[in-house]
Amino acid sequence: MCKSFLAALTLALVSTSTLAETIEMKVNGLVCAFCAQGIEKTLRKNPAITDVMVSLEDKLVAVEVKPDTDIPDQDLRKALADSGYDVKAITRTQTPIADIRARLKKAT
Repeated sequence: MCKSFLAALTLALVSTSTLAETIEMKVNGLVCAFCAQGIEKTLRKNPAITDVMVSLEDKLVAVEVKPDTDIPDQDLRKALADSGYDVKAITRTQTPIADIRARLKKAT
């Protein structure tokens, strides 16, 4: 029984860890396209990030992280704070950035 539980747990961890993670951040200070461009440029320098999306209207920055990699919250906060922005909240999901874009497009 214990072996089958461990096998199932290992399988679950392996299958979920290979999915790309998306990190959504609520950010204060976003006011123009130049802001969005600067944030994208800064975040794309991180080799763990595969995609970046910035929504000025929703004050949202989302990054998609390569499978089996992670970026600590404090690193993301620091990168944005160093660029002059204040991160209010960070949420990690398995939602692809394309789905977030579609969700935000429907809301407008």
